[in-house]
Amino acid sequence: MSVSNPEFSESSLLRPVEISRQEQVHKKGASLSLMLAAIGVVFGDIGTSPLYALKECFSPDHGIPFSTDAVYGVISMVFWAFSIVVSLKYVLFVMRANNHGEGGILALMALALRTAPNGSKRALLIIMAGVFGACMFYGDAIITPAISVLSAVEGMEVISSDFTRFVIPVTIFILAILFFIQKRGTAVVGNLFGPVMLVWFAVIGLMGLNQVAQHPAIFAAVNPLYAIQFLDQHALQGFIVLGAVFLVLTGAEALYADMGHFGVKPIRMGWFFIVMPCLILNYFGQGAMFLNNPETIANPFFLMVPEAFVFPLVILATVATVIASQAVISGAFSMTSQAILLGFLPRMKIRHTSDREIGQIYMPLVNWTLLVLVVAVVLAFKKSENLAAAYGIAVTTTMIATTFLAAIVMRVVWKWSAVLVSIVIGAFLIVDFAFLAANLLKIMEGGWFPLLLGAVCFLFLMTWYQGRHLLRQRAVDEGIELKGFIDALMINPPHRVEGTAIFLTAHVDYLPVSFLHNLKHNHVLHERVFFLKVSIWDVPYVKEEERITLRDLGNNIFIVRAVYGFNETPDMGNIIELIEKSSGLKFNLMETSFFLSRDTIVSTEIPGMALWRERLFSWMYQNAARQSDFFRIPANRLVELGAKVEI
Repeated sequence: MSVSNPEFSESSLLRPVEISRQEQVHKKGASLSLMLAAIGVVFGDIGTSPLYALKECFSPDHGIPFSTDAVYGVISMVFWAFSIVVSLKYVLFVMRANNHGEGGILALMALALRTAPNGSKRALLIIMAGVFGACMFYGDAIITPAISVLSAVEGMEVISSDFTRFVIPVTIFILAILFFIQKRGTAVVGNLFGPVMLVWFAVIGLMGLNQVAQHPAIFAAVNPLYAIQFLDQHALQGFIVLGAVFLVLTGAEALYADMGHFGVKPIRMGWFFIVMPCLILNYFGQGAMFLNNPETIANPFFLMVPEAFVFPLVILATVATVIASQAVISGAFSMTSQAILLGFLPRMKIRHTSDREIGQIYMPLVNWTLLVLVVAVVLAFKKSENLAAAYGIAVTTTMIATTFLAAIVMRVVWKWSAVLVSIVIGAFLIVDFAFLAANLLKIMEGGWFPLLLGAVCFLFLMTWYQGRHLLRQRAVDEGIELKGFIDALMINPPHRVEGTAIFLTAHVDYLPVSFLHNLKHNHVLHERVFFLKVSIWDVPYVKEEERITLRDLGNNIFIVRAVYGFNETPDMGNIIELIEKSSGLKFNLMETSFFLSRDTIVSTEIPGMALWRERLFSWMYQNAARQSDFFRIPANRLVELGAKVEI
């Protein structure tokens, strides 16, 4: 902490110094326990794709005549999709582009934004890419639970066609339970995720090994010529199948997004030593089974085992898909929290479900919205194969945004040569856009859903971001310089009353409206006055000793800046404790009043956003969670003063 810093200003503290950034890197060891935990959380989505991926690849709708060459071609595409997109792109390259050990599209966006001047066109382009990628992740968060659980429960149809009518009700029942238990947290259940998923990968690996043993020649599919010949011979149909092949990659983004929880090495170990071998064995096993029994294409995963084992496999698959769904739901909570703190969403109620793990949170609005949309998707699409088209587009667009932002980091942060970046990123983009183009062919079959959802989310996030920018600009244009005003006020000070007043401000250089209103109407000044600004830096976490910066203006008047990372939640009690600890100033909460300004936004013809977007921003602003709740300010010590702000 620094006290009485003469350079204390809004511009001087926009971002943390480089030393603190370097010290923030997560130092996670590649222990077996971390690898086991990573297997339970990180690989759930990609690990359950064998339930539906190859079935969709050989769907009769694609018009691909069944042949040995077709099987070898599709299996070859699956193998090289894993090798290029997951192993090479994500595990070896993209995971290096971490924000102090934290991954995910918004963390990557925050890292890339350091390379662009504030307000520049490049900064806006980076923001738009990151926000759109995040919005498409919400499509993934809705489709993953629907398609995963639905495909697992559809295994009952293999036992008997009489169970068909129960598939949708059972799916909705399982999903409803999953969302209803979110508010209780996942700490207890989470301890079981690793062992269960380890059993899952072992089982699907053994299932594949059993089939491969009966037709070992299938391993010839590792030759990429089979994939090339398949695409060449089948032209448009082969291109359509490429969109279905992409389904084996769903969940690859999760490897990067969950990196901060486990570290790079445990995820890499889990992928190369357990997950990828088991997945490859299962896919190759399904291909070998097709060659021996072409009729198994109807539901290849569950037909890999004898009928007596189908029901236990359905149970295990259902549990695995619930775990995969849990991971993506938790990811939606985390991403929403990051978006709020980075200024892209209004404040929402956040509840911490664990005293030990700060990343375990529950957001009621997000949870119930996801439940409604997931159930609606199940009822609308009815079958997992109908959801396949929608799934592909949701994931490919996020992957392309990740590639774009990674290119900026490689060039500007890592200082790679333009030629090397062009070669690496160009190769990745060719693959990404090939998968996207193949999935875009299915827009009318369901691909429109994630695009529509992403567009709506993008509108809300960018409207909030630009609206907040307009508010800050109005505060600067019409604001009163804080230090100059206080100096003038102290020449002939008003009557001072006992107690402490804390005025939350959006800008450390300008007076908050709440202070001016209090002075105007009450004509008094508290014995001690603090102007408090809560800032969010572009790092995931901030050390406690670096969280508070205080400047003494004299006359018991202070400016305080509290800094948090985008993975943390500001807490007023913690801020006061740190001020006491670092400065020696003591607080009596019953003699402390917190002053907030509760603005009413009025849309006008003043240049800014379109009038309808200003009205949308006004609606979002009025319905946001109260600052006092978000910052955990005691309700009985709160004073709110209203003001109208025109934008």
